[in-house]
Amino acid sequence: MRYFLLFDQNVFGFNKLRQMHRFFLKINAGINLIKHSIPGYTLRQILFVSVILTAHHTVCMAAQPVSALRPEIKRFVIHMSNQHSYDADALEEAFARTNFRPEILKLISAPATAISWDEYRKRFVNTQRIKGGLDFWNKYAAELGLARKIYGVPEEIIVAIIGVETSYGTSTGNYRIMDALTTLAFDFPRRADYFREELESYLLLAREQQFGLLDVKGSYAGAIGIPQFMPSSYRRYAVDFDHDGEINLPGSAADAIGSVGNYLKEYGWEAGKPVAVRAQARSENLQEFLDTGIEPLHPVGKLRGAGIIPLDSVSDDTLSSLLELKIQEKRQLWLGFRNFYVITRYNRSTFYAMSVFELAKAVRAARLSYTTER
Repeated sequence: MRYFLLFDQNVFGFNKLRQMHRFFLKINAGINLIKHSIPGYTLRQILFVSVILTAHHTVCMAAQPVSALRPEIKRFVIHMSNQHSYDADALEEAFARTNFRPEILKLISAPATAISWDEYRKRFVNTQRIKGGLDFWNKYAAELGLARKIYGVPEEIIVAIIGVETSYGTSTGNYRIMDALTTLAFDFPRRADYFREELESYLLLAREQQFGLLDVKGSYAGAIGIPQFMPSSYRRYAVDFDHDGEINLPGSAADAIGSVGNYLKEYGWEAGKPVAVRAQARSENLQEFLDTGIEPLHPVGKLRGAGIIPLDSVSDDTLSSLLELKIQEKRQLWLGFRNFYVITRYNRSTFYAMSVFELAKAVRAARLSYTTER
């Protein structure tokens, strides 16, 4: 059991309190408290303090003096004060009210389950997401059209990313961002540096956007709002697309639309260019191309020469990657182009990018059918 994880456990006489708490647990196990009582304390006192400690097992203790903060958090506060002129007192108070969430460590450390492409695809390319995408497009057609004109990103791609990320804003996460990032920054050693940088970005974002540090909720990894931007991406790529004077990714679909468009453009989206096409192989010598990953490094002409033929028209000088997706016992081959690679900058997964691409195609088809019927 871990008590007051954000605080130094050797101050305020907590050892005595923890000792008392252990006896309370023994009561629950049916052990006679009298045999193990602590001299100088009554049974009522022991039970009272133990109940308080038990209640705080899952919720961090309320604000305590600065000296009680864990050393690494104190150093972080000093860094924010020195580097960014951050109000140290306000930050110390916020950390005193921040909760360690052990379940986040379990979620982020859980090994990825190996599933086939068709199983993964069903999660995101299905009737519910397609209908939701059509409804979202119909509602925000003007904003999506404007984003396409400004950033060159088709409406269906923006719709699909928002659909995959949060089911069009209906599932944005229930973890306080301050809790999530603090837990990961100081108790997840494997990626602690990354999450400390994101925590730093979040603190700066809160000051810039003038929202309370403890007021914003999102994913267990610290992603925020309708498009699930990490704080550093929020600061770098988010835009005030509805021109109301604030950038509000949790509450403004327009800002989310513009921000996704801007994000993809900044990562090199090529307007009017393809994302991916199916291919077939007349040779089994594919591994050298598969091994180079998802970055488009191979001219299509070189792949043709190796017996890998795109099933749609593509110029020979177009750079591409060879992608293999397995469906049950069969495989699909695809050529991924620059725009496919840009989608993977949002989430570095071939399955993710292909889900976005296929959901986008399905939503566009539904939209064309809808407008034709009208």
